[in-house]
Amino acid sequence: MQNNIRDNKELEAIALNVREHIIKMSTDGGCFTGASLSAVDMIVYLYAEFLNLHKDNLTDPERDYLFLSKGHDVPALYGTFAELGLIEKERLANHLSINDHIYWHPNTHIPGIEFHSGSLGHLPSVAIGVAMDIKIRGGANKVICIMGDGELNEGSCWEAVLVANAYKLDNLIFVIDRNKFQANMATEDLIPLEPLHNKFTAFGAAVSRIDGHDFNELRRAFEKYPFAEGKLNVVIADTIRGKGLPSIQARADRWFCNFSAGEVEQLLQELHGEHTTQLTSETLVVR
Repeated sequence: MQNNIRDNKELEAIALNVREHIIKMSTDGGCFTGASLSAVDMIVYLYAEFLNLHKDNLTDPERDYLFLSKGHDVPALYGTFAELGLIEKERLANHLSINDHIYWHPNTHIPGIEFHSGSLGHLPSVAIGVAMDIKIRGGANKVICIMGDGELNEGSCWEAVLVANAYKLDNLIFVIDRNKFQANMATEDLIPLEPLHNKFTAFGAAVSRIDGHDFNELRRAFEKYPFAEGKLNVVIADTIRGKGLPSIQARADRWFCNFSAGEVEQLLQELHGEHTTQLTSETLVVR
């Protein structure tokens, strides 16, 4: 296990660099910028501190597993991989290029990505299968599945919670990126999810709810793993869509962004607290 090898300042520096990578990928076709920025801190913490998963053990059967069911967050994953040496930083410039696999969704051609995703609600079941196999073999691997809160509208997610508890998969952690938006609508305006903690508890899980941008809270939550013997672990991480960029934070219309080159330069400055950006690029709205 890689616990506590970096202090908070080091983790914050990595997270800042990952946010820079995401901003740079938000042009020439764009990416799911707001959705990715909400997940940065927890993805950085998991790979840098919690998981036994690094560039030298990506095929080791004793490694831990992370499945990004919320596939739109993959720029945060790419950026974290680049910062931790799983892929070359230069590859991020190939985002959306036909000459590489750096794309809008996770692709198993990229080292460290265990499974394709993008169709919401599918990977909790995949994670269950891996966790169950580990239990049968008597392994000590940890399995994490990151889901979006809007993804919880898929019935397969709740079925997965029931199955995980039925088979006492306490080696499995579902992490919910609770940024309170689904595409360009607030979750509570579309299909309300609260009280979310109570719902997971009623389904039999052991639940922790934290600030998903606070490395102290992330550490305290995951150091309690497993949360309870024989129960699925669930971490509800309260986050902010677009975290780090006041110009797009908590905005329903900035889940997907395709910024101009000039906007990218201004947003990089904004990330470092220099000013806010007057955005003119179009927003993506679906109904």
